[in-house]
Amino acid sequence: MKHTKGLVVAAPSSGSGKTTVALALMAAFARKGLITAPFKVGPDFIDPGYHVRITGRVSRNLDGWMLHEKCNREIFARGADGADVCVVEGVMGLYDGYDGASEAGSTAQIARWLGLPVLLVVDARSMARSFAALVKGFLEFDPECSFCGVVANNVGSRRHLDYLQQAVRDLPGCRLLGGIPRNAGVQIPSRHLGLYTAEDHVLTREMISDLADLADKHLDLDSLLHELTFVQPEPVRERSRPDARVRIGVARDRAFCFYYQDNLDLLEQNGLEPVFFSPLQDEALPRDIHGLYLGGGYPELHAAELAGNSFLLESIHRAGSLGMPIYAECGGFMYLCKSLVDIEDNVYGMAGIFPFTSRMQARRAGLGYREIRLLGDTPLGCRGSVLRGHEFHYSRIDEQDQAVSVQQVYGATDKSGEQRSCPGWLKNNTLGSYVHLHFLSSPDAGRALARACLSFRDSGLHLKL
Repeated sequence: MKHTKGLVVAAPSSGSGKTTVALALMAAFARKGLITAPFKVGPDFIDPGYHVRITGRVSRNLDGWMLHEKCNREIFARGADGADVCVVEGVMGLYDGYDGASEAGSTAQIARWLGLPVLLVVDARSMARSFAALVKGFLEFDPECSFCGVVANNVGSRRHLDYLQQAVRDLPGCRLLGGIPRNAGVQIPSRHLGLYTAEDHVLTREMISDLADLADKHLDLDSLLHELTFVQPEPVRERSRPDARVRIGVARDRAFCFYYQDNLDLLEQNGLEPVFFSPLQDEALPRDIHGLYLGGGYPELHAAELAGNSFLLESIHRAGSLGMPIYAECGGFMYLCKSLVDIEDNVYGMAGIFPFTSRMQARRAGLGYREIRLLGDTPLGCRGSVLRGHEFHYSRIDEQDQAVSVQQVYGATDKSGEQRSCPGWLKNNTLGSYVHLHFLSSPDAGRALARACLSFRDSGLHLKL
């Protein structure tokens, strides 16, 4: 494997500017001609989409709760293969994890597991000498966490940056690599669940160029790259990809774009050929498919278009009735309900596999890590299998629908082990829930889905679609 350099972009807290700095570094490195491999810590789908748009390389998620250390190291090795430099965007504050007692599940834990130094992004608004006190605390808090530099964000003026440099000048182990101006002019718009997705094409070529300029003009990139040491990820094991015996349709467009790349890779490893289609634009399912995977996204923002594509909705309903293995999570699950009600109480007919109405609301309906134990046999595994994932949604199932007789197959707990109401519903061979599961958290998820699709293919029922 080619030797590569790498770093983790982290911050004292959310909202400090680490996403902007991470994107700016990726853009600047890519413009220099460096093959840049992006990663994201935590269960995030939006930032990795931006990473791909900037670097042209798949961005992979790393997570210390959903996945064990060896799995994270293997994911990093696959993503880093052939890269000159790796940029890992952190999550929350550097040391924030499951609770206040340890760093388990934190960005710092991932940095230690991968042997990467941290670039600390600190919001310096309204600070001068206090900036040094904050930085000193983070640099010394965990002796096993190494740092490659500090970036000041929201710098008000040249004089403000001078004060910050004076404050940290005699701080051992601190290299202030520059400051991002307060009104830098590069901002990605946001909405109810976070930023707009890469599929919305808000990250234009001009914005990517502006991000690269931001890093080039305000950060000492040459010093940063020079000081970074080479890391040697674990050797990438040859991952067998059997000849595609079965094909699985994967919904992917502006309405459905939340997928862990390693979930898709695992399906291929197990002999499934992903065939992408657009519920917004395609009037029919792909030909000769033996299963469906409907990921999350923003179906509520495209509900009228989705409802208007009635022929595709009928085709998906028929596929479910025939027993085709269908796995749907969050937005994909909403798409399979009988109707979707938006925030303005407009009602849109959906595929109707599940006899539920999903209703958008102003308040968040679910957030957090979930451990799922299967209470029955499903397309993702047999009774007793355990998977891990995350839920984050603003819709809920209408209470009157809860009494409908559909098999509930998820027993859910949160990261502390407390019981959570987070059902998974099974009808025929269709499994849906609000949880985004990471398939690598269970050794059998990919194989189970492949077996289910193969069984459906051999039944010949797909020929009736």
